Order: sequence, then structure tokens, then C-alpha cells
Amino acid sequence: MTQGFYKILSNVQLTSTVYKMVLGGDTGAITASGQFVNIKLDGKFLRRPISICDYDETTITLVYKVVGVGTEQMSKMTEGQELDVLVGLGNGYSLDKCGDKPLLIGGGVGVPPLYNLCKKLINEGKKVTVVLGFNTKEEIFLEDDFKKLGAEVLVATADGSYGVKGFVTDAMKGIDYTYFFTCGPMPMFKAIEAVASTSGQYSFEERMGCGFGACMGCSCKTKYGNKRICKDGPVLEREEIIW
Repeated sequence: MTQGFYKILSNVQLTSTVYKMVLGGDTGAITASGQFVNIKLDGKFLRRPISICDYDETTITLVYKVVGVGTEQMSKMTEGQELDVLVGLGNGYSLDKCGDKPLLIGGGVGVPPLYNLCKKLINEGKKVTVVLGFNTKEEIFLEDDFKKLGAEVLVATADGSYGVKGFVTDAMKGIDYTYFFTCGPMPMFKAIEAVASTSGQYSFEERMGCGFGACMGCSCKTKYGNKRICKDGPVLEREEIIW
């Protein structure tokens, strides 16, 4: 983990509530897809944890949804502003067990951390299938970005306005996969758990205090004892989770 000031290179709106912010600065502390940053905002006591969508040697891409006063404040920031950011938090996804045909499943704001993971898997020669779940067509983002990486992409919308009508589990039917990676809300996780045919990894969304394991505010029980989502997670393996 490192702390520093990162300059906003761009902050663009993708949908009515979703934005993409690119930060410039040191990325050396990022070691795995699925890690997150914690951003200090003026006037706010707690930092805001945001998943890393993508990164390279000098930039970090964050895709976030406006859901409260903190992310609304972020949406109004402009190029050139600086942010105090903790970088390289969490454990991220492990690629060791995924086999040749991994399946990536993202729901809503759980979609962004799968992007860099998809890029890495394709660079390793894997045949990647991505299932994205949204409520309506108007909420869809990053679909074309995953396609440009070379992944097969299926989209499910709850109202049937685009792609498969229903949920990510409806779009999963008939897919041949060797392992799965997912990020999204708990109801989606429980639905996936009921139908998944392989091992996999879940990236959990939890309210966090410190973001690096000191406050114990995001602890959860697992088959191997209590774990902190911010430090020991956010990624947990299917076999250790107590539902």
C-alpha cells in the first residue's frame, strides 16, 4: 500500500450515473486485478473505496457510480485536480486455478474490476467469456471495452430491454467454462452459487472504515475463521465462503 497525491487526467460520464476517472501517479503498489483504492475527499471523514478498473505504469482508471454525496463530489471534479489516495489495497484475484476457459460475471458497479482481469487472462491466451448484468439498457457500460479485448460478451437486463432478459444466471446457461470470477451484489452471488458448476472467486462489496484492516469494521466469517474484506479480501474463494 502506498499513499500519495494523484492528478486527475480525465473524468468523463459514461451513463446517467456512471463515470470514468483516470488518475496519473505511482501504480507500483498495485499487484493484482481486483484491488481497490481509498480516496480522501474534502469535508468527508471516511475515505471512499473504489475498485480499480484498469492500470498501467503511470495511470489508474476508476469506473464509479454516483450513489451518495462522496461519489457525487467526485463526479464534479475536473482535469488537473489532485486527490489524496491510498493505492494497492486488498488481495485481488488469483489467476492460478482458472483453466483455459474462465467465465467473468459482473453485476452493475461490480463490472469494472473485471476489466483488467479480462485483459490479463486474454494476454495469457485464455478463451474468456464475460457476462454483464444490468437493470436496463440505459445502465450498460464497458460492454464494447470487453469486446475490444477479445472476449465473448453476453449482457443480461432485468427488464429485457437489451440482450438476455433476466439475470446473469440466465445468461450463464449453456456456457462451457472451467472457472469463474465474479463481482457484484450479494443477491447475485447467491444466485450464482446455486447454479455454478466449477470453483471460483467472489469479490465482495462491503462498507469499509479504514480500508486497510485496522478498524475491523468489515470482518466476515469464513470456514477458516474471520477475515477482513478490505485486507484479506475483497476476493474470497468459493470453498471458504459461509453463505
